[in-house]
Amino acid sequence: MKRTGLIKKDLVANDATPLYVGVKQIILDKIHSGEWPPKHRVPSETELVIELGVSKMTANRALRELANEGELIRVQGVGSFVAERKGVSALFEVRNIADEIADRGHAHVAKVVVLAKKAAAPDIADALGVEIGADVFHSLIVHHEEGVPVQIEDRYVHPERAPDYLAQDFSLTTPNAYLSEVAPLSGSEHVVEAIMPQPWECKLLMMLKTEPCLMIRRRTWSGRDVISLARIVYPGHRYRLESRNGTIPEF
Repeated sequence: MKRTGLIKKDLVANDATPLYVGVKQIILDKIHSGEWPPKHRVPSETELVIELGVSKMTANRALRELANEGELIRVQGVGSFVAERKGVSALFEVRNIADEIADRGHAHVAKVVVLAKKAAAPDIADALGVEIGADVFHSLIVHHEEGVPVQIEDRYVHPERAPDYLAQDFSLTTPNAYLSEVAPLSGSEHVVEAIMPQPWECKLLMMLKTEPCLMIRRRTWSGRDVISLARIVYPGHRYRLESRNGTIPEF
């Protein structure tokens, strides 16, 4: 069997520290030292059992907790991998995700899943200020950073405020960029929640059903008119939301 680079003598058991904590620390040391970079495959449960002489339960708990803490990404049937450092998205600032990703020096790719006219359900009609059943524009787009899906953008747009919305190629631009041109932003409303993803969201984001997500429900205005309502979902282990206000001194 291929060696994993773990050293058995690194694992020290004592009455105060459970074995799984020691296993976690060995893995964290490899990650934080840079020996195991992002996307590096870490040892499987079986490999940990053989090399460190621990039980399968101990190995499983160590890997599970590191995944819950955002240090690892576990892909069912494939293995566990060192997680990339989390991307950062502005919490209350309406920014173009393509610009956010570019600012990190990474490549952005958008995959359009839905771009169509749709009859407004009661909650959508109320949010956009149209009649129930009236035509609205709907887009569902998955944004990728360095080939990894990091955001689902599920957006409804008032057709009178952006009549050419459905004619846009959102693999080349983003709804944010287009709407900022045709209906400059004057105000926004945000609701932030921690959610468990729906099965179809897990599939689009390539994540397990047990992994939580961050969700922003955002409504935007241009002047007195509501322009769009967007439900934006991020995998919790790949992204964090951040906001700063006022003057913050540098240290």
